Amino acid sequence: MAIIEVQNVSKTFGPKVALDHVSLDIPEGKIFGLLGPNGAGKSTLIRIINRITIASEGQILFQGHPITEEDVSHIGYLPEERGLYRKMKVGDQAMYLAQLKGMSAHDAAVELKKWFVRFEIQDWWNKKVEELSKGMAQKLQFITTVVHKPSLMILDEPFSGFDPVNAELIRTEILRLKEEGATIILSTHNMESVEALCDNIALINKARLVVTGGTDDIRRQHGEDNVEIEYTDSSLARKTIVVARPQVNSTLHDLLEKDVTINSFKEVIPRMNDIFIKLVTEEA
Repeated sequence: MAIIEVQNVSKTFGPKVALDHVSLDIPEGKIFGLLGPNGAGKSTLIRIINRITIASEGQILFQGHPITEEDVSHIGYLPEERGLYRKMKVGDQAMYLAQLKGMSAHDAAVELKKWFVRFEIQDWWNKKVEELSKGMAQKLQFITTVVHKPSLMILDEPFSGFDPVNAELIRTEILRLKEEGATIILSTHNMESVEALCDNIALINKARLVVTGGTDDIRRQHGEDNVEIEYTDSSLARKTIVVARPQVNSTLHDLLEKDVTINSFKEVIPRMNDIFIKLVTEEA
């Protein structure tokens, strides 16, 4: 079942076309990668889903019906451009944002304290936001995005500015939230994270949808049908060759005649980074 259905959505700003008849489904309970170069239309689509702006044509369905303001309260949105009230205390800021999403003061305090402990920032509750490092502030914004347990979370470049340790912490939390039943739209240029996290993707370029579907399916579709063979030769050196699938049997036969040991052979599946570059370049 799709939690979000984007139906023939277009958006224009005067003569500029930001989205051109885009249609795609975002499956419930999955991590969905929204990909594309800068200026492709991703942010415009995210704003339309959040009802920050309205589509010029088409519509967004949420759980089968046209999305409403009430539905938006069930969405957690972490924008790429972060923003906090720097003079507020960290705890006050978090409580304010949680209650904006409909949480009671009691429930907000309980849940926020759990998240602060999990992210090891419990000692910052009474500090001012302006005292936080960039990484600490980003942790705070991630927490305030997800604390009200939204059924849909939209995370725009959630790893930006994080060191490897904290980036891995965010990845772990994203997977945990998925296991708890959340649907997550992940907009990122980090293709390693796309491969590690995303069940499905959509690639948008120049306002148009280029490709959408299961991540593994798309990687296989854009492969060149090659197989990687790893073997050990008579000098015990480990070597790897890549051959086209129709030549696998003959290549294996030739290698075995040379008295080598075949260690493995596997399908060569292209990386998402290579597919991204290929498709965007072809569109250009």
